[in-house]
Formats: sequence, structure tokens, C-alpha cells
Amino acid sequence: MIQQAIDFRDESEALYQLIEPIKTEDFYKESQFKNWTINDFISHLHTWNWAADQSLNDEAAFDNFLTELIAEIGTGASLRAFESKWLKGLEGRELLQKWRTFYLGMSERFDAADPKRRVKWAGPDMSVRSSITARLMETWAHGQGIYDQLGVARQNSDRIRNIAMLGVNTFGWTYMVRQLDVPEIKPYVKLTAPSGDIWEWNEQSATDSIEGDATEFCQVVTQVRNIADTSLKMTGDVAKQWMSFAQCFAGGAEEPPAPGSRFMTKS
Repeated sequence: MIQQAIDFRDESEALYQLIEPIKTEDFYKESQFKNWTINDFISHLHTWNWAADQSLNDEAAFDNFLTELIAEIGTGASLRAFESKWLKGLEGRELLQKWRTFYLGMSERFDAADPKRRVKWAGPDMSVRSSITARLMETWAHGQGIYDQLGVARQNSDRIRNIAMLGVNTFGWTYMVRQLDVPEIKPYVKLTAPSGDIWEWNEQSATDSIEGDATEFCQVVTQVRNIADTSLKMTGDVAKQWMSFAQCFAGGAEEPPAPGSRFMTKS
């Protein structure tokens, strides 16, 4: 069994329960994230959930998907345009239900898989456990944009430990994707979980550390908040630099949102 598969299902369910009651027109209101709508967020999550599921269960289908994506991007099409074409007009409430039905079955398939098995992805191959953790992270990160847009304060659980750990583990990646030398020092990270538990990573240090709320740490490493908009306490140049552009997701280097640009709107 893979706990991350259950956590992925539960995070997806929490997001579904948030969206399900909204008015149809609310699916198409622009958010603070690249002007994406709720429909855009769910389109993206469903498309890449499907891709991850195929990488586990139908490698040929995944290869075909990736080939089609590369060809479309090569013509100048955007990722959003590709996803819209792939969905063949699926949107709104029909899309919402399709996304839910799929992630419920997908979580069961990942839960039953060998967590150490290697699967393909758009970047390097990864373990099954890492694959579903990445889907959990992206669901949580894009979900924040929806919570913000709807003006709802998110109630997180300790399943965000998966995201915090991913943030810590991608310390080196944050530098490499920017073609920067990876610092020899790994800052000590001490976070307070939603439950009140204390989570710690790396060796304790009085000179390079990050301490504070686990939710805020997750928001920074997923780039849904600027470090300036959190109360995280940073000590040392490496810790401060890392948090200024931390990135726990794959792809090219992305810049965090500008200070004050991502926040919960008034409902």
C-alpha cells in the first residue's frame, strides 16, 4: 500500500467538495495564477492525472501522449491549448465529474502498485511513490489558486508533509534548474504541522535554518506565495536564497509570484 495514493485521493476530494457547489459561471472567472480559471485548473489536473496513470498502466499510451504534446508545442501551441485540444471540449461540470471519477480509480491503482517500480515521465523516470506524490503536490498547489479565488480559508491536514518533504528533497534541483552551483550547506528545516507536530529535516544549525508554519513552507516551495508574504523565519544566506526562488516541481526555472500578488480574495 502507498499512503501517498490515499493522500492524493483525499486532497482531490477536499478540492472537489469545495468546487462542486459553485455556480456554473464561477468555473470561468480568472484567478491570480496566470489568469487561469477554475476550469483551466481542473483541465490541467485531469490531463496530467491521466498521463501519470498511463505511465503506470499503459506505457505505449503515455509515449503517444508525450509525442503528441511535443509535436503540438513544436508548432508554437501553448500547454493550455494542447490540454484543451486533448480534452475535446470537455469542460465545466462535466469535466469536474470526469476528473473526480478518474482520480478515485487512479488512487486505487497507484495504491496497489509497487512503490519502488520505475515509471516514465516528461522528465527523468521516477518511482511510483514519487509519481503519485507529484500528483498530490500539483493538486494541492493548483488547489490553492482555487481556494484563493473563491475566498475560502483552506483547512490543511498533515498530509501536506508529503509536499514539505518534496520541498526539502528538491533543494538541489532548485539550484540546478537555474544552472547555479548547489550550496554544500543544506539548511536545517523545522516546521510546525497543522496538527501541531514538529517536523525536522537536515542537521540542526544555528547559522542556516528555516523555521515556521508547514503550510507556509509548502506554499513557498510550490510557488503559490512569495516568501515575503509568510512568517517563516530564515537564518543564513543559503536559507534566504533558497526560499527566494524555491521550486519543488519539474520543468524549467519559474519565478515565484511577486510579493502581495497571491492571496485569499474576499468571498
